[in-house]
Amino acid sequence: MTYTAQDFKSDVEVRWCPGCGDHAILASVQRVLPDVSKLLSIPKENFAFISGIGCSSRFPYYMNAYGVHSIHGRATAISTGVKLANPALSVWQVTGDGDALAIGGNHFIHAIRRNVDLNILLFNNEIYGLTKGQYSPTSKLGLVTKTSPYGTVERPFNPGELVIGATGTFFARSLDVEVKLSSECMMAAALHKGCSVVEVLQNCVIFNDKTHDIFAARDVREEKTIVLRHGEPMIFGKNKDKGLVLDGTKIKVVKIGENGIAEKDILVHNAHEKAPGIHTLLAAMRGEFPVALGVIRAVPDSNTYDEKVHEQIAQVKSVRTISDMDELLHSGETWEVK
Repeated sequence: MTYTAQDFKSDVEVRWCPGCGDHAILASVQRVLPDVSKLLSIPKENFAFISGIGCSSRFPYYMNAYGVHSIHGRATAISTGVKLANPALSVWQVTGDGDALAIGGNHFIHAIRRNVDLNILLFNNEIYGLTKGQYSPTSKLGLVTKTSPYGTVERPFNPGELVIGATGTFFARSLDVEVKLSSECMMAAALHKGCSVVEVLQNCVIFNDKTHDIFAARDVREEKTIVLRHGEPMIFGKNKDKGLVLDGTKIKVVKIGENGIAEKDILVHNAHEKAPGIHTLLAAMRGEFPVALGVIRAVPDSNTYDEKVHEQIAQVKSVRTISDMDELLHSGETWEVK
């Protein structure tokens, strides 16, 4: 069956604040799932959406698919269990920066390390929105919030560095307002075998409005962000006249046409590079560097945790006389009570 975006929309009223970036992310997911279904031959009933607690975690209500709205920080654990119990499912985990990286941090890094075949959508608005404006693990240093009235003194996580540091095989980043780019990242995540993390930099209009505007605002976006695509040179800027080169072991921004720099000198993005060094540098770019968007890392890896578990179960069953619980209960001396 061929689906449309409408087929994945539920009849539940969407109850996010007007202007919230979550609306655009929802649209991106509903836009891409028909293509995912077609390319991977996945029927609609084989999509599952798992969330924790937070504004983003209302997501399963708005999808016409199976789902679980679970508890704070445990979405990754439940997603892992769902995938292990039914490997045929396409499991999408929807989580926020507080849900995934604070109370859920341990589950998050180990699902990545194990390479469980999950698609994790990380909504990053650098604040706790649902619980009314406390600082989160990604809040900027010095941010004044209800729980940091004099400014937070904690250094924030960079989710990209965290994913790659946990031996992640896939990391992509997008902006909530870039619906097409978000859909591209989500498609790449769905096609990736293993744990994929898509960070969407999302705006909370109530408690942390314009937190990403220093690079995401329309008037500066072309100069302050770079969209990476595998096999293409790392060029950006309103006039496409800036690029990235390696200066020793560091990334450097150069201008094409100055100091003898030509387009052939610009780094070509290799998302499939197994060594994490360049991907870590790209994920970490901030300040004087453009913020990297698109698929930053996508390393093919056939070793997924869920497949290995089921291979092990099959191997053990092949050499045992009792292969499942039903056989165990009916083995040995049994009797029937009437």
